[in-house]
Amino acid sequence: MVNFEQAGQWFLTTLLSQLQVIEPDIDSLVFTVPVDSFEAYRLWLTQVCYSLNINEVRLLDEPTAAALGYGLTNQGTLLVVDFGGGTLDLSVVRLEGGRQAQSKPVGFLLKWGQRVLEESAQRPKLARVLAKAGQNLGGADIDGWLVDHFADQGLTASPLTLRLAERLKIQLSQQPEAAEVYFNDETLESYDLKLDRSQFEQVLQQHQFFDRLDATLTQVLQQSQRQGLTPDDIEAVLLVGGTAQIPAVKAWIERYFPVEKIRAEKPFEAIAQGALQLNQGIEIKDFLYHSYGIRYWDRRNNCHNWHPLIQQGQPYPMPEPVELLLGASMENQPSIELIIGEIGTETSSTEVYFDGDRLVTRSLAGSQSVKPLNDQGNAKTIAQLDPPGYPGSDRVKILFRVDEARFLRITVEDRLTLRTLMEDRPVVQLS
Repeated sequence: MVNFEQAGQWFLTTLLSQLQVIEPDIDSLVFTVPVDSFEAYRLWLTQVCYSLNINEVRLLDEPTAAALGYGLTNQGTLLVVDFGGGTLDLSVVRLEGGRQAQSKPVGFLLKWGQRVLEESAQRPKLARVLAKAGQNLGGADIDGWLVDHFADQGLTASPLTLRLAERLKIQLSQQPEAAEVYFNDETLESYDLKLDRSQFEQVLQQHQFFDRLDATLTQVLQQSQRQGLTPDDIEAVLLVGGTAQIPAVKAWIERYFPVEKIRAEKPFEAIAQGALQLNQGIEIKDFLYHSYGIRYWDRRNNCHNWHPLIQQGQPYPMPEPVELLLGASMENQPSIELIIGEIGTETSSTEVYFDGDRLVTRSLAGSQSVKPLNDQGNAKTIAQLDPPGYPGSDRVKILFRVDEARFLRITVEDRLTLRTLMEDRPVVQLS
């Protein structure tokens, strides 16, 4: 049995081998990835990259790549709507003029070899990410909704009908009506599938499609407002990906921005062209999409809780480390453990009930999901105490920082023995 991860690794290594036959001197790869979706894919890709015989490997968010690939060389603030087969990713990116600086690795640098980066007098262009949001929503979802629509009319759902639904969707991006003929070889039944844009938009409405688009755009615009930007400050809206070519999607974005600001002429090539610019003096400034904290025992509530450490929106690399003091919690304690978690967005719910003949709604307190990042094996042990620790005093000082490759690094100092127990060690990769 071959799993998806093995098949993907075979594909990448085979493709790279074939490329190296054509171009033996390949020493740098750039992979573009969605903003907030498929974190398992990002992790898998990171692991695969370490096995590749390549000097440098980088990850770059797809909307940022698209902003570079549209060729807007002047300074400006851009909204990228990257809407493909599986994900919706929105980013606000500001392209700024160059400045006197040393040439730096750009993007999320996963792996590097012995090549030395020489000082340069060039003035590199800067792409600064100001806001970003994403969700698992794309063309594949729409194809499934169309199959369900025709299934209600008696059509049997199958991989073939899924392909026909996709063809109808693509046709409707170019013309007001679409038709496909379906013939079942086994039952000798045939179906004439027809759909117009009005029916198509009704299917989208039934699945809260536009509500989900509104929610994601609202999220990214709120992030922008915290940076002092209003929608009027966005100078261009770039549509990227096949799903962004659907007329209903274009009409949706026109509700928020004037038509003259919307660009859609590079839906498929912009990301690849932007990724190629990483070796041409482009510097990326990005921020962390999630918040992170450390787990502690909440004595008042008799349960584990999470103490915030790094807030969502933190630029990286961090200019200054975060300091934390910890002590032993029991007599003769041999070590100190620290579990770091990715803190999700707080969710809330609404309770509805009747008070007599009156309908009452009440908002309930939300809960926050946290994903531990280093709770496997010995990864959570950050300090071996010699002599053992005792409650009542701060035993270790910990310095946290995030480097240019989004690694959380820690330095641990023993305040009793004045020894450095761990120095700038990478613990987990953040996103």
